[in-house]
Amino acid sequence: MTAEPHWFKSSYSSNGGECVEVAGNLVASNTVPVRDSKDPEGPALTFSTEAFAAFVAGVKSGDFGTV
Repeated sequence: MTAEPHWFKSSYSSNGGECVEVAGNLVASNTVPVRDSKDPEGPALTFSTEAFAAFVAGVKSGDFGTV
């Protein structure tokens, strides 16, 4: 049985809904789904926990610049 994703937005998301949601409850299965918060019925991208952790580390260290 596959667990249903429990979606959440970052507490920093206060820009009028232009954000993504992450389902962190599936980490035990080495899966981190990500979706567009404006289209909750649309597709989700799925990343391995290692790839998502590397992305988050890059964001925190400024590897992608600022918006």
